[in-house]
Amino acid sequence: MINYLKAVVLIIFTCLLGYTAKAQIGNDFKQYDLGVGLDMNKPYTDAQTIKSTRSGRFSFNYNVSPFVNYIIDFQTGALQGGDAATTTSGRQFTNSFNAVMFRGQLQMGEIIDYSQSSIANAFKNLYFSTGVGFVVNHITEINRASIQTPGFYTSGEDNSNEILIPARVGYEFKFYNRYSEPGFKIDVGYQYNFIMGDSLDGFTAGKQKDSYAQMSIGIKFAIGGVTSYRKKIAF
Repeated sequence: MINYLKAVVLIIFTCLLGYTAKAQIGNDFKQYDLGVGLDMNKPYTDAQTIKSTRSGRFSFNYNVSPFVNYIIDFQTGALQGGDAATTTSGRQFTNSFNAVMFRGQLQMGEIIDYSQSSIANAFKNLYFSTGVGFVVNHITEINRASIQTPGFYTSGEDNSNEILIPARVGYEFKFYNRYSEPGFKIDVGYQYNFIMGDSLDGFTAGKQKDSYAQMSIGIKFAIGGVTSYRKKIAF
């Protein structure tokens, strides 16, 4: 009789374990991501015309949940603006910059119920992000004197360090592995970087501070330990 009861308890315990494991399928995610990306940049500065340039980024994510992320971004590339030949100010510059940013990111899946609606499910990966950063500027090419307006000259610094505030909106396409975990992600976003100074372009002029905008696309690979979310990630 005792052996029979032990067998029954063992069967029930095994069934409960199997049910728990089954209930967790689709809830698991990895806590870290490594990513690379490409940015298209447009600076908004004291130069009179805007030029598009490219930069690259490397990112490290700590995922509190699949939809709450803390991100460190490293960026390197160039910014360009102005035209010495055709503008009245004659301002033209090329900035070889490096930046590091720390951002918090909130995806809509953290705050909406996406399990009962295909529309809500489509919006769960939409995110908003902001934080703080630091950009190191090195002006490699610059024209300070106006050709069209003799005697007009704009001073400034060829090298500077600036604090910036990034504001980003984007969408993260999640791709799942055989365990229904997000294995890798395609990140598409628009980011506007507010510079807390006026030396991004090497010119000190006007009352407005500099800034630059970025359209970006990147890929992130999930790494590290696996943990569980309170609800299924994919539907």
